[in-house]
Amino acid sequence: MPEPIKNRYDFVFICDVKNGNPNGDPDAGNLPRIDPETGCGIISDVCIKRKIRNYVDLVKGCSIDDPDVDDGELGYKIYVQEGAILNERNEMAYKHHNLPLADKKLPKSVEDQRKVTQFMCENFYDIRTFGAVMTTKRNCGQVRGPVQLCFGESVDPVMPLEMSITRMAATEGKEDKENKTMGRKQYVPYGLYRIEGFVSAPLAERTGFSQADLDLLWEALMNMFENDRSASRGLMTSRKLVVFKHESRLGNAPAEKLFELVHVDRVSSSDQAVRSYADYCVTVDENALPDGVEVSVFDYIAPSA
Repeated sequence: MPEPIKNRYDFVFICDVKNGNPNGDPDAGNLPRIDPETGCGIISDVCIKRKIRNYVDLVKGCSIDDPDVDDGELGYKIYVQEGAILNERNEMAYKHHNLPLADKKLPKSVEDQRKVTQFMCENFYDIRTFGAVMTTKRNCGQVRGPVQLCFGESVDPVMPLEMSITRMAATEGKEDKENKTMGRKQYVPYGLYRIEGFVSAPLAERTGFSQADLDLLWEALMNMFENDRSASRGLMTSRKLVVFKHESRLGNAPAEKLFELVHVDRVSSSDQAVRSYADYCVTVDENALPDGVEVSVFDYIAPSA
């Protein structure tokens, strides 16, 4: 079985959007999410996790109907997918180990409880990475994932806008062909977003999160927008990934101190509206790194597939 990672990691991910909606708020008519007090744009952690899941599914191409991995091996199926029936996925663990099904109850023995939870970690990348609450009708326990993300926040305030759009075609023949349907499109002209995250070695040991899993996470962050294009999201681009690696499993410095070493500064005039990545400069103060911490900066990671 691949060994779990032995080091703690903290990271800063920088991405931007141009003329698009990076994360619509259904409670606000799908307008881009913002902090109402500062005007800064928000991208939820759930939104980023969704895109990571989609990328892993695209690269690995593991169907839910593919054979289960052997005990101790790692698979790359995705647990949380559109249209997925989670109870059916949980049942896979019981069938694999020939265990009787009981509504909302774990197996009686501690050993069997560990078996079903371990099965889910080994077969599903997103459970092994982000964790999952699997206490549904087919109970496989709860898993706390080693990878956690904060909300993304734009460096400067963004301006949520709406425009009217029209549909020229009719739905049915009986409709008046001159009756154009009106719609709305929500977007921000430009926003540069900063997202901070953490990778825990002790939690990785519990789920089996390996170095290969970690490399795939970095790859997904830097490529997840490339195959997720839509008119509503405009041009979204992964700009930079700054990874802090600790020598120890519990860490050699507070995450906040490391995040403070990553500076995103305006280089264009403050009187000028920001409209591109060229209006900013991202730097890392490597001279101030604490002992026991090393940093890697990525502008691009080539897809593995």
